[in-house]
Amino acid sequence: MEELGPEVEGNFEHYKFVAEPGQQPLRVDKFLMNFIMNVTRNKVQQAVKEGSVLVNGEAVKANHKVKPGDEVKVVFEFAPRETEILAEDIPLDIVFEDDDVIVLNKPAGLVVHPGHGNYDGTMVNALMHHFENLPENADGRPGLVHRIDKDTSGLLVVAKTEHALAHLSKQFHDKTSERLYHALVWGNVKDDEGTIEGNIGRNLKNRLQQDVFPEGDQGKPAITHYKVLERFTYVTLVECKLETGRTHQIRAHFKHIGHTLFNDERYGGNAVLKGTTYTKYKQFVENCFKMIPRQALHAKTLGFEHPTTGEMMRFNSDIPEDLAQVLEKWRGYTLTNKD
Repeated sequence: MEELGPEVEGNFEHYKFVAEPGQQPLRVDKFLMNFIMNVTRNKVQQAVKEGSVLVNGEAVKANHKVKPGDEVKVVFEFAPRETEILAEDIPLDIVFEDDDVIVLNKPAGLVVHPGHGNYDGTMVNALMHHFENLPENADGRPGLVHRIDKDTSGLLVVAKTEHALAHLSKQFHDKTSERLYHALVWGNVKDDEGTIEGNIGRNLKNRLQQDVFPEGDQGKPAITHYKVLERFTYVTLVECKLETGRTHQIRAHFKHIGHTLFNDERYGGNAVLKGTTYTKYKQFVENCFKMIPRQALHAKTLGFEHPTTGEMMRFNSDIPEDLAQVLEKWRGYTLTNKD
């Protein structure tokens, strides 16, 4: 899927998509629902009625089927909003700070930076309140060197100077930084340690997901090293070391090898994927889902070379309460259900 947009002009948002060669015929309204984040069905249907949905330059009805190679354009009217990033008094969990860097422990549920559907209430809005004159990265986002998903918890480094931003960004690009994650995944991972390799790119049918393209014909190269930390009968706690930093890398890679992250709704991990058919077991899993209403993924360790002193710095964060509680539940289940 080639996506061009959104572009903003006046009070309208313009999107343009070119359907991939593997695109199955799909109603244009469903196509747009898959590929535009946070859009409602009513909004899509209203755009269709207004003649604002074009396929290959012609207005179409909602039931028009999108085929490979089709160019789909849509124009949505939206309410005027501020385009600048506004400072907001949102608490930040600062693990370390000096004149060059800030290391933060991001809670699950906090979006890192403003984007379509999340114009405020983000970590960047909080940074604007707590710090002055942060340098902007290539995307115009103050201080950001890297990001983690909204519902992933854990460590992030933020640059306070232009020099620090350039130095840290180069480390992430050159793969000299250290990033370790803890993830609870469905199933009993066969090997105690291993490496997952496979290009990651936008899912051909659902823009909100990433997919693995092992032949390397699409997406960008991605490498995830893992080792098993603990086994709990039907789920496994793993440590993941990222060699690359693709969007949803751990989530997509582990789904690809048949071990979707526990309660990862976007990738289907919010269903009982392994285990027994007993009602009691299903209720146990549902109770675990309630304890951690997000994917069970935490950015636990972050290491980098200090941009000024050259010192190697390494930070560790505690497992957050929701994940810790779920791990305890599975430990108890495993102990009481041994063969």
